[in-house]
Amino acid sequence: MMKRLLAVFAPGPDRPLLSDRAEIDRLYRRCRLSVMLSITLGYGIAYTCRLGLSVVKKPLIDGGIYTADELGIIGSAIFYAYAFGKCVNGFLADHANIRYFWPTGVLLSALINIAMGSSTVLWLSVALWALNGWFQGFGAPAGVVAMTQWFSNRERGRIYGIWSTAHSIGEGLTFVGLAGLVTYFGWRGGFIGPGVICVAVAIVLYITMRDRPQTLGLPSVADWKNDHGVSTAAAGAKSTWQLQLSVLKLPAIWVLSLACATMTMTRYGLNSWGMLYLQETKGYSDLQAGGLLALNPLAGLLGCVAYGFVSDKFFQARRPPVNLICGILEIGSLAVIFTARNPLLLTAAFVGYGLSINGLITSLGGLFAVDIAPKKAAGAVMGVVGIFAYVGAAIQERVSGYLIHHGTTIVGGVRHYDFTNAILFWVGSSVVSLILATSLWRARPTD
Repeated sequence: MMKRLLAVFAPGPDRPLLSDRAEIDRLYRRCRLSVMLSITLGYGIAYTCRLGLSVVKKPLIDGGIYTADELGIIGSAIFYAYAFGKCVNGFLADHANIRYFWPTGVLLSALINIAMGSSTVLWLSVALWALNGWFQGFGAPAGVVAMTQWFSNRERGRIYGIWSTAHSIGEGLTFVGLAGLVTYFGWRGGFIGPGVICVAVAIVLYITMRDRPQTLGLPSVADWKNDHGVSTAAAGAKSTWQLQLSVLKLPAIWVLSLACATMTMTRYGLNSWGMLYLQETKGYSDLQAGGLLALNPLAGLLGCVAYGFVSDKFFQARRPPVNLICGILEIGSLAVIFTARNPLLLTAAFVGYGLSINGLITSLGGLFAVDIAPKKAAGAVMGVVGIFAYVGAAIQERVSGYLIHHGTTIVGGVRHYDFTNAILFWVGSSVVSLILATSLWRARPTD
């Protein structure tokens, strides 16, 4: 079965090396721009097919279609499937032609979203949302593999930081664009709208993505940039599969994976339940709550880029010092978000949270792991970290749904929510993540 999957997405053969340096430089510049725009903007738009459920929870509850507990079950399904899908697909991506591999995932995810717009049966929604998670798991490994194929070691932090803005783009489009669709077209629009758009995105990605440089007659990016890491020779003596397995022997990867998992619990706690929290505790409308939550990804655009730049330029590509700064800012921002009612304070807190959590996503979600692991196993290490991260997100979704459901009372026909226990769970997760990440203070890049 694995061989068949690899055959479907097999990379193209190497072409004879071009001899014209000017032509090599021209092709590299053009293809790198195309790849960077594809993995950043394309992933950002495709991300909307993952977050539709976050926007439609209130209309689904108010319409009597699902309870908060049932929505927790549906929401956890995508994270469990995404966790294992990202892991398996991460190992596959190291062997695949990314130009075929990733658009396929986007297309199938889009079709599933369109189907979700017609489902009001719990078991069917759980099954569809789980499948969506699996195919969404094509994206991150494909993006990281494309980066390692087209960008060199010394560019990694800055390029990864730019690519990480895709999460912010996707979240911003979700909380503003989908909130508008739901307001005017009902909850079904929150699924069908992004599904239709992402069918077109999949077609565009097939046109704009590129296979490895060698398939165009180009030298490897390490040769082109004269940027060979200290472990390049040793890594070259091992097969891709051996390098992938070596990732599992690195203790720092396991600690980093746990730090990422607990960080993701907080991240998706806010993403998945933030709309409902603001609507019920602050009295905000769909568009008001969506607008406030959109400050997170807007600030995150700067947070992602700044993280890569600051850690590369001021800390010599060391990530732990910047992780500590971001972790403290994140916890402080959460304290304000869950206690303040003043709109200006809430706005400032969401900006601070957006800067810090997206910096941590950049690092704990992949950059730090790619630093530590062999470059030829970039997809595999993303898969290992990803399975921890999104099992954590799935546990969060189930626990949060349970805590919110059992904190809900109905008085005089009016539903009242108590988010206290859920908030303690989200903030506590961030504290644990900060402790784990700081324990890797001495970790250094290996190539």
